[in-house]
Amino acid sequence: MGCGRIAQTKHSEAIIKNSDIIENVAVCDLKEERAEQFASKVENSGLKKPEIYTDYRKLLKRSDIDAVAIATESGKHYELTMAALQNNKHVLVEKPMALSTKHMNEMIELAKRKNLKLGVCFQNRFNPPIQELRKKITTNSFGRILHGQASIRWNRNEEYYKQAKWRGTWEYDGGTLMNQCTHNIDLLLWNMGSEINEIYGVIQNFTHPYIEAEDFGGAIIKFKNGSVGIIEGSANIYPKNLEETLSIFGEKGTVVIGGLAVNKIKYWRFEGEDGHPFQNLPDPDTVYGSGHIPLYRDFYHSIEEDREPFINGEEGKKAVETVLGIYKSALLDRPVKFPIDFSTMELKRDI
Repeated sequence: MGCGRIAQTKHSEAIIKNSDIIENVAVCDLKEERAEQFASKVENSGLKKPEIYTDYRKLLKRSDIDAVAIATESGKHYELTMAALQNNKHVLVEKPMALSTKHMNEMIELAKRKNLKLGVCFQNRFNPPIQELRKKITTNSFGRILHGQASIRWNRNEEYYKQAKWRGTWEYDGGTLMNQCTHNIDLLLWNMGSEINEIYGVIQNFTHPYIEAEDFGGAIIKFKNGSVGIIEGSANIYPKNLEETLSIFGEKGTVVIGGLAVNKIKYWRFEGEDGHPFQNLPDPDTVYGSGHIPLYRDFYHSIEEDREPFINGEEGKKAVETVLGIYKSALLDRPVKFPIDFSTMELKRDI
């Protein structure tokens, strides 16, 4: 459901590449021509053409649909997810799963109550360098982890925001932190391995006066285990996307993973070890990376095996709650303790 940019590129690819286990029986978009474009892409790969809908309610009434993937604007994720779950469909939803802590909790609770799977598209967890980093985390190769940093240095110009009216709005999107940075924030939280105690954040709109939300955000996180996290996200980098970098620093190891989509090992050192074979991986074709294919496969197997998806609702919530914490801190101009209760709409009301 939703046949825009990310659906046309990565969701279609994941469906086609996983056609041995997944059949795409229907697509839905408010704009029929976009749904037709998506369906034709599936058909042109040699698969059966999906049926086209412009009303998601009609699609959800079909008894032959087991699961839906939601790739609409962020502000519609909650409504569509809840509707799909109410109609007994498993849900794979794009990030951010919702724009308020209340809505995320309701999505998670309904999925549990209906015994349905809720997965979230944080596909960069499947990047080979990230998987290798995770092995080092789980084998305690870093020793005590001291601090980590997520840096997102991209460019989003006026043309990007004018392509869709919802972009950069508090009601349907949020700003750079919520849209562009949640993937790397998810990776930082996952690998730091501790719950957040307190966060202090700043947001700013430097060069995009035609949007409501921020084009720059920064934060310092104090984790409950004493480690520290740093977040830096910008859509102002001149003249084009620079990099997305995750850095983890421990007593016995240092890893820096960069590239266009956190896909290249830039530095890899551990006590008593040499380099790493993944240091020369090529960049993916887009900033979305190449993780949607294994993400879809894992989601399918979570249904078949009746287990939680690799990135379930609880995991998907963490990065969004972190961004909401930054927003709340920036609004109050002070650190905030976790857990929080907040929504992007509170910033709209403040304006």
